Amino acid sequence: MASKPSLALKRRLKAPPQKVYEAWTQPEKMIHWWGVYDDKKPPICETDVRIGGRFRVQFWTPDGQHHSVGGVYREIVPDQKLVFSWAWQSTPERESRVTVDLKPDSDGTILTLTHEQFFDDKARDDHSRGWNASLDKLERMFA
Repeated sequence: MASKPSLALKRRLKAPPQKVYEAWTQPEKMIHWWGVYDDKKPPICETDVRIGGRFRVQFWTPDGQHHSVGGVYREIVPDQKLVFSWAWQSTPERESRVTVDLKPDSDGTILTLTHEQFFDDKARDDHSRGWNASLDKLERMFA
């Protein structure tokens, strides 16, 4: 069987792993960097950070489109690693998997995001654009 498309992105952030982990798990911090959204209407983020707990993020693009994505936390190592399922409300049957690894790097953190099991190459490419835009905002948040 052919493997499904995946992507891996790496960023160095000017913050310790604990602060980066909080940015991924605390809704009041997630709203500042998550998603490509209309600046007049911030995302709505909900988290239940425990194995089997769920997260959901809703946002509106500048053209007014509503998007909602969510999943279930599969593995949690505070300040080091998060693994969760990922599915858009519009295509719940297309579940994929996200792993976020955080490694201390002198005064900062190396973040490696791996997103696996995409439905097709187009889904991977679309997510690559979205994740890069979000990670750009996350970098600016810690600049």
